[in-house]
Amino acid sequence: MYWSIPPHVPRSYAALLLATGLSLAGASAYAADAQAPAKPALTVSTTRVQKTMLPLTLVANGNVAAWQEASVSAEVGGLRIADLMVNVGDAVQAGQVLAQLSADSVQADVALARAHLAEAQAAANDASINADRARALQNDSALSAQQISQMLSAELMAKARLEAAKAGLDSQLLRLKHTQILAPDSGTIIARNAALGAVVAPGSELFRMLRRSRLEWRAELTANELARVAVGASARITAPGGGQWQGKVRMLAPTVDAQSRVGIAYVDLLGPADKGAAALKPGMYAPGEFVLGQTPALTVAQQAVVVRDGFSYCFRLQNDGRVTQTRISTGRRAASTAGPVIEVTEGLEVDALVVSAGAGFLRDGDSVKVATPSAAAPAPAPAARPVASAAAQ
Repeated sequence: MYWSIPPHVPRSYAALLLATGLSLAGASAYAADAQAPAKPALTVSTTRVQKTMLPLTLVANGNVAAWQEASVSAEVGGLRIADLMVNVGDAVQAGQVLAQLSADSVQADVALARAHLAEAQAAANDASINADRARALQNDSALSAQQISQMLSAELMAKARLEAAKAGLDSQLLRLKHTQILAPDSGTIIARNAALGAVVAPGSELFRMLRRSRLEWRAELTANELARVAVGASARITAPGGGQWQGKVRMLAPTVDAQSRVGIAYVDLLGPADKGAAALKPGMYAPGEFVLGQTPALTVAQQAVVVRDGFSYCFRLQNDGRVTQTRISTGRRAASTAGPVIEVTEGLEVDALVVSAGAGFLRDGDSVKVATPSAAAPAPAPAARPVASAAAQ
């Protein structure tokens, strides 16, 4: 029995099917499937490689510490703590009362000093009157020269006792003033050693406070890294949870530790750069980076980079709708208005069209369908070419 081969069926396929016992109808269908275009594996979005300016950074680690600490001590001793007004963590202002010492005995000493002053004032007045009489009778023979000299000397001694009494009163008033423990500066209380009812000793520390609630980051740098950082350079410190804090280099250490070979860069913490960033506290060990400038770089959206077997790849979109897996070398990472981007140091050129959304599900040679941009989407800015416009091209 002889079968005629239709002209649209390739003879190679027909011969193969005849050898396997298949019908010519099956051969025709097989050939039609072979000639039909491959169906898209996935609907994807695309983006282009762009040339932008990326910050040049230097990564470091260091301790968060107080800019300056202030010790609040008692200036008078032997007095009992009658009241405590603040606790650890309280924010205080300069001159605010932190604690009150018992002032009963000091007030009694003040009253005694006032009485001594009044007595000295009366004695000084009497001596002054006698000295004026002696000076008036100095040219007469009513008083001898010795008597006149004694009266004038008594006046001087009375005035000296009066000054001593005034100084004694001032001293007691100063002790009375020091029964109030005042904050030397505005800031935050970070330690309290005072206990209600305790009798304090002169110079004993009652409180320790963080001056002006000001913190600094003490970054540890090697000698080479220290030479790259300048006073006034910007810094970003990572808080717990990933939030960023802004900083500025205030001072560089004049020496490098002989044992660790590490120098310190003192960075003033200016405030959180991210809304809701966790607070930094003294004693924390935090990572950060210094911003040393900007350099041009080729960048691509982070979602367009796929990591497989320890290597980074991008999928380039060809004119026939297929993708080509391209191995790339990556560098710096940065944030932009369109999302995080990665520097491409090797493997792609500027304006190369690559798959962004959906790249992780593709293989080399897959046929893809590019997503159609929404009609309601706003027109993109020329500087940041979005996914839809890149796909349309």
